[in-house]
Amino acid sequence: MSLVEYSVKNGVAVMELNDPPANTYTYEMMRELDDCILKARFDDSVHVIVLRGHGDKFFSAGANIKMLATVTPEFKYYFCLHANETLNRLEQTPKLVIAALNGHTVGGGLEIALAADIRIARRGAGKIGLPEVTLGVLPGTGGTQRLGRLIGKSKAIEMMATGRTFEFEEGMQLGIVNQVYESEGFFEKVLDYASQFTPPKKASKAVGRIKRSVCSGVEVPFSEGLAIERELQQQLFMSTDAKEGLTAYVEKRTPQFAGK
Repeated sequence: MSLVEYSVKNGVAVMELNDPPANTYTYEMMRELDDCILKARFDDSVHVIVLRGHGDKFFSAGANIKMLATVTPEFKYYFCLHANETLNRLEQTPKLVIAALNGHTVGGGLEIALAADIRIARRGAGKIGLPEVTLGVLPGTGGTQRLGRLIGKSKAIEMMATGRTFEFEEGMQLGIVNQVYESEGFFEKVLDYASQFTPPKKASKAVGRIKRSVCSGVEVPFSEGLAIERELQQQLFMSTDAKEGLTAYVEKRTPQFAGK
């Protein structure tokens, strides 16, 4: 049994965390997730990545606590380092990543979701939060950094220091969750949403470069961010899709993008 199930259909790669009941991750799961990210990254037929958890109760409850309780401090450090590298790779992959929060998304599970670009939650399916403080540790898979950048320092510190969990609707109010969909037909709706970013409807290469420009640009001074933007724009000017988009505009027709 794979710990991360991988499939591709109509330009969308689906990666399903598969370790029921709570889809907690181990070193082995992170290695499989890393492999799947690389597979999608270099597959020209993949334009969007969707992450979900197996079943309907958990997206992921984070790291496997029983595993962490039995390994050495040195392995814990190595484990966090590897997990961070995997999520950094996910965040920097120039393809749109959507996290479908189909159930409880807490601890390291939320940290995985924070490395995605867009988070869509299933109404009434569970709680969200970073309760690591109740274990005497901090969210060590990028949680302190990504959450602070997403919702601001004060709110992020309060959320992590209290360790409280809350409904997805509050997560949307805070800016952690982008949208909340009704439970019935949830994943089909997520796939419909994802499909709008695939060719021929959307220039997926431009979407990916928008992502890269934002993710890289916000980490550097403004002038350097503008330089990154210019470089990525120059790459797009040389693309087939840019030629198609500009020509279609002049000819007053709907562009047919190829993702190239």
